[in-house]
Amino acid sequence: MPKNVEEFNDYRRRMNERILSEDHAVIKRFFGVDTLAYQSGALDAKTKEMLGLISSMVLRCDDCIRYHIEQCHKNGVTRAEFFDIFSVALTVGGSIVIPHLRRAVEVLDEVEGETNVDQI
Repeated sequence: MPKNVEEFNDYRRRMNERILSEDHAVIKRFFGVDTLAYQSGALDAKTKEMLGLISSMVLRCDDCIRYHIEQCHKNGVTRAEFFDIFSVALTVGGSIVIPHLRRAVEVLDEVEGETNVDQI
């Protein structure tokens, strides 16, 4: 598992290219639907990314959490909004979300350029 945002993004890009190089129609279509789902429509892209982050936390997918935190940040989600998002995910998902909340805050700190938890 990549340890920081840059490593994760590089790994994600390389593996997506590798997967899509197989030219499998169903996989390519799913990747396309995933991309389209987060574009602005009746809901703006920021809202959709926030929903994706909540869903990812409840489903406990660290890769997805990492990805959606970065996308939310790019879409202007503030630190206060992130913690509201985290609180909704925790309420919906329960205490099993807590380990993912820890990792989410670590990623958020990295994305925002804050002190890493290992340095505290």
